[in-house]
Amino acid sequence: MRADATPDTAAPTELPNLADVPAEDRDRVWYERYYAGDDAPQLTVRAVVMGGVLGMLMSVSNLYTTLKLGWAFGVAITACVLSYAIWNVFIALRLAKTPMTLLENNCMQSTASAAGYSTGGTLATAVGALLMITGDARRMGWVPVTAWVLLVALLGVFLAIPMKRQMINQEQLPFPSGIAAAETLRSLYAKGAESVQKARALIGALLTGGVVGMLRSMEKIPGELPLSFRLFEANGRTFTGSQLGMSFEPSLLLIAAGMIVGMRVSASMLLGSLINYLVLTPRVLAQADWTGVGKRFIGHMEVAFNPAGALVAVKVTRWSLWLGTAIMVASGLTAFAMSWRTIARAMVGVKSAGKGGDANDPLAALEVPTQWMVMGMVPVTLGLMLLCWLAMGIHPLLGLLSVVLSFALSLVACRATGETDTTPIGAMGKITQFIYAVLAPADKTVNLMTAGITAGAAGSSADLLTDLKSGYLLGANPRKQFLAQFIGTFFGVVAVVPAWYLLVPNRAALEAFHSPATGMWFAVAEALSTGVNTIPASARLAIVVGGIVGIALPLLDKLLSQKAPKVRPWVPSAMGLGLAFVVPFANSLAFFVGAVIAELWTRLNKRTAERFVVPLASGAVAGESLAAAAYAILANLGVFGH
Repeated sequence: MRADATPDTAAPTELPNLADVPAEDRDRVWYERYYAGDDAPQLTVRAVVMGGVLGMLMSVSNLYTTLKLGWAFGVAITACVLSYAIWNVFIALRLAKTPMTLLENNCMQSTASAAGYSTGGTLATAVGALLMITGDARRMGWVPVTAWVLLVALLGVFLAIPMKRQMINQEQLPFPSGIAAAETLRSLYAKGAESVQKARALIGALLTGGVVGMLRSMEKIPGELPLSFRLFEANGRTFTGSQLGMSFEPSLLLIAAGMIVGMRVSASMLLGSLINYLVLTPRVLAQADWTGVGKRFIGHMEVAFNPAGALVAVKVTRWSLWLGTAIMVASGLTAFAMSWRTIARAMVGVKSAGKGGDANDPLAALEVPTQWMVMGMVPVTLGLMLLCWLAMGIHPLLGLLSVVLSFALSLVACRATGETDTTPIGAMGKITQFIYAVLAPADKTVNLMTAGITAGAAGSSADLLTDLKSGYLLGANPRKQFLAQFIGTFFGVVAVVPAWYLLVPNRAALEAFHSPATGMWFAVAEALSTGVNTIPASARLAIVVGGIVGIALPLLDKLLSQKAPKVRPWVPSAMGLGLAFVVPFANSLAFFVGAVIAELWTRLNKRTAERFVVPLASGAVAGESLAAAAYAILANLGVFGH
């Protein structure tokens, strides 16, 4: 029967696993068993305001951590826990009469996520690298920067529309952080004996993850444990694991994500990392020296020396990201092409919602109509083309091409996030930089800002699909959640643009951060300023090989699913394999450790594993991310200093 009550009272064990339901029945089963109806409050003023305010704080926090560390924290789980706690305080102080419902909190986290994660990603990367190139005298003013941040974020919001129904409804991609956010909310509103047990498990893991996250942020426990053993010799030198950046990162967040992602993807990541570090790296280091302006290389791989001339680091992923990105892009586009019939049917069904719905499609009146995407994409595309032309001198056709590329690369980023919980934003930007190195090789502004559009939109789309996954599991109305995301982008822009100018008043302040993200974008723009010949020949060959592998794996997966389904699980995940060449070895290793823990638990006691693996993993993700975000905010306020 259809769940007319809100998920506040529904026990998760009563709900079927939609991944086990035949594809043609999934929409009907979701509508009958998951969908909560529209009677319960969802998109309310208090939910949007609370999410907007929390998102504004998180946007500043993420800007700071991106500048300082080169990466940003997810916002949704943090916002859920904070909102629940704050609203209970309001009730205790009689500032509010009723608690926020579960579905209100879900809309709140969508608003917060759009504000806190989707609006500032391009500032510390593309905009920051442009400041490094142009200097203070030609720095972009706050008006074009504000328009830029808003339009890129909105582009990501609208690009998520056609991907939601395919990746979440049909393919049932896990989006682990989305599952974690849904489990966090369920535990906060839990009723019933089993729900209480899960809630206690989640809260215990949340507290443990919080302690670990705070200790890691305060550097009271090591951020990584280097694997310092001797590996191989190349070019007359002996290389160790620590020189290659191989380490184990004692992060519950990464291990927990591996528990949710599962063995196939996590094992594919570890396989890719081992190939990268133990097979490809020695071959690349053994090549004849290749040098670029202002860089040091051994073979075709960039390295770093200390002042005494000793080798301290080999930047493995600077070379291998070309291979990994090619695998991910090719596999993502191949998977999209193979699913074109399903996507077309979904788009037609969603389009019919504007004409009264389709009696054969129960979700036609709930999903975001295609018309909304068109109505949003047209002004956003025109706005970006005009902004690129008038404020940056980029030809309108080149600006238009960046929007087209954004759609293709958003497909890849969303699929990578759905399968691995990691969004390869930097890798998406590098593909665009490579393309524009051919089209406009001498123009660094074109190279950076077009890549900023694609990377920002791809990151925004992937993050918003993660939120939509939470809503899907909780039975929320997807249209209302989309509107919450749309509104959230405006909150984020209001906070993050002033914060950018306060944190980075000039180029010297930016350089003082020693930002790895800014430095990477700046270095690639500089390297490609004379064309693609500045990429070593081995990396260009790797792009071709990666493209072939990326096409072959989805085709093989499709073939085996029909001819030999028992063999299919042994085929590596293309996204997991490709991501392994982009992220550090520590990420792949931690994911694999988490997957092994979940697999062993399932084999030893399947009943308790099904009950507790996801809540425990979700709590660890929530706790560590919450603590890390809290530390970053306090650092922004000067409590811990910079």
